[in-house]
Amino acid sequence: MHGKKTVAIGILGSKLDRVGKGEQRWNKWRPSLSLCQQPDLVIDRLELIHGEARWDADLALKVAADIAQVSPETEVRLHTMAMRNAWDFEEVYAALHDFAADYPFDTEGEDYLVHITTGTHVQQIVWFLLAESRHIPAKLIQTQPGGLRDDDAGAAGKHVITDLDLQRYDQIAKRFQAERLEGTELLKSGIATRNAAFNRTIEQIERVAVRSRAPILISGPTGAGKSFLARQIYELKRGRHRIDGPFVEVNCATLRGEF
Repeated sequence: MHGKKTVAIGILGSKLDRVGKGEQRWNKWRPSLSLCQQPDLVIDRLELIHGEARWDADLALKVAADIAQVSPETEVRLHTMAMRNAWDFEEVYAALHDFAADYPFDTEGEDYLVHITTGTHVQQIVWFLLAESRHIPAKLIQTQPGGLRDDDAGAAGKHVITDLDLQRYDQIAKRFQAERLEGTELLKSGIATRNAAFNRTIEQIERVAVRSRAPILISGPTGAGKSFLARQIYELKRGRHRIDGPFVEVNCATLRGEF
């Protein structure tokens, strides 16, 4: 029985992947080419995304031709993607999300890597988000030059693979859990209770407070502790850099005037 194929997905680097003239291009480190030159990693297929411009398409063809020379076992598939502003988060996320939604992933027969060395910082962030959310069932791979000396610049370089499945990283998962517990304990102010409804409410408040800057409305009868809870939420949000400025308490019952 054959093992799984390794499929890499990446964006053409408009600068880093640029092909030099003649044989000089082989002395330059180029990340998409380097990805297919790793001695301990065989890329069976490279899904290479490029822009609509003519020079983008020409560069993609040249890179694919060079990959065929250094790694004939690698199949290169070129994908033209309409992305007018590669620094616009909404546009980039929509384009790459649509690509992931339409791609026929075969996790039983293929392992996937997302190459994050090329592309704008926004594109790299979106790759991370799509992999972390499992919209793309892939690990992240980063390539880099292999040496510090000038005569090492044309080498295949190195690569680092990162798996974002936190279930494999118990220490990271435990740390996140500890931070959540600190947040809920702050909101509960040391009140130990087994009341499931109360604990569930506090956990929901903690999740909203640390993930959003939106206003929070707390309602309830007089003496229920709304002001105290509001102060605790403020302290939690300030500790997570979600809010600035001092805590200001205003008794609306004392306000006068026409509105």
